[in-house]
Amino acid sequence: MRVRAPLVCSLCVLAGQGAEAAITLDLTSKDSIKAAASTIAFDLMSYYTGNNTGDVPGNLPDPYFWWEAGAMFGTMINYWYYTGDSTYNAVTMQALLHQAGDDFDYMPLNQTKTEGNDDQGFWGMAAMTAAETKFPDPPSGNPGWLALAQGVLNTQIARWDETTCNGGFRWQIFTFNNGFNYKNSISNGCVFNLAARLALYTGNATYADWALKTWDWMNAVGLMSPQYKIVDGTHNTDNCTQKDGNTWTYNAGIFLLGGAAMYNYTNGSALWQERVTGLLNASMIFFDESGIMHEFCEFGKCNVDQRSFKAYFARWLAATAELAPFTHDIIMGKMRTTAKAAVSTCTAGKRGTECGLRWNMTNDGSLGVGEQMAVLEAVQSNLVDSVPGWVSAVKGTGTSQGDVNAGTGSTANSRLTTGPVTTADRAGAGILTALVLLGVLGGSITMILE
Repeated sequence: MRVRAPLVCSLCVLAGQGAEAAITLDLTSKDSIKAAASTIAFDLMSYYTGNNTGDVPGNLPDPYFWWEAGAMFGTMINYWYYTGDSTYNAVTMQALLHQAGDDFDYMPLNQTKTEGNDDQGFWGMAAMTAAETKFPDPPSGNPGWLALAQGVLNTQIARWDETTCNGGFRWQIFTFNNGFNYKNSISNGCVFNLAARLALYTGNATYADWALKTWDWMNAVGLMSPQYKIVDGTHNTDNCTQKDGNTWTYNAGIFLLGGAAMYNYTNGSALWQERVTGLLNASMIFFDESGIMHEFCEFGKCNVDQRSFKAYFARWLAATAELAPFTHDIIMGKMRTTAKAAVSTCTAGKRGTECGLRWNMTNDGSLGVGEQMAVLEAVQSNLVDSVPGWVSAVKGTGTSQGDVNAGTGSTANSRLTTGPVTTADRAGAGILTALVLLGVLGGSITMILE
């Protein structure tokens, strides 16, 4: 994530706000859950313009950044996995393949100069989800989902940085981007999560080693406390002494699922059970007394990125319940309460079915991609017990083609200049993305770093 923009709600159409819930949800009925998910998914995909003539497949319009598009397609893979509805499979596959880049490592030329490690990581995790859920394989001549995920991890582990703070991954990839001196939990979490899941899928111990290395660094540097509380990040300018103490759902979730994958990979080791339990207990701060999920910024103002974080937390909680069954009852109890509260906010927008940000009240008027994603994941996660578990090469059930050397010949660096990013450089992302950035450069939106 390159920059953060304060809450933008120009699309908030408040028709039906405060009315009775427009979407009916009976959590004892799979058909009801699927029907609710279908309505929410339709409203989510109404924001997507990448399949329109003249637009770029895989991109979202202003004010959304590239990483969130990758995250959204991860949600749509999950939507297919949980519901069996293939309505959005074609646009999802098109986006995932179009944005893979020349080297099939999610370093596309139209994004590379402004791309951070976490941005790339979210696209890589979407590809990993496609492999794990047995999403339809790409057409012949394209790399498999597994190979795309491997390409992302291979390019990222090459960026392990021991010049400061005894290791860790930086937020930004290139020196000319703001945030290059910041080592944050989400960038390291992407590596940990993806490495752990690749280890589980392939059985390759090298991936597990990278997961352990990243986990150990997070603890040593103090971004994860002995009580498993995860804070946002630290600057290497003081050798990572001071910390940004903000806590976010997606940081908790990304390590929780990675830990669950390691628990499963190690055949239920006591060590990883203890770690997963600790992470889950620490994540309870993101539920109120009624058991409803929240993000702390909701008590003030969440920016565009932050409005989507609960989507990933919900997604990873459900997957954890599957991979680490001892967590199931606690997690699913929270997910049932959260889903019912979340869907009760889906009373706004043009159709009167769009969902809000805060789930402990009626629709709060905050509408958008993040809000829809979050409610969709909260609702469809309640189908986790009704679908087959994740496949893998180890179990002989995975069909996705891999490439252990994917990404190792990446030409991204040679395709870049060493100067700062210019408006002209950014224009390669397409007309809509260029308009977003021109608006930023013109001062129409106040930008803040995470």
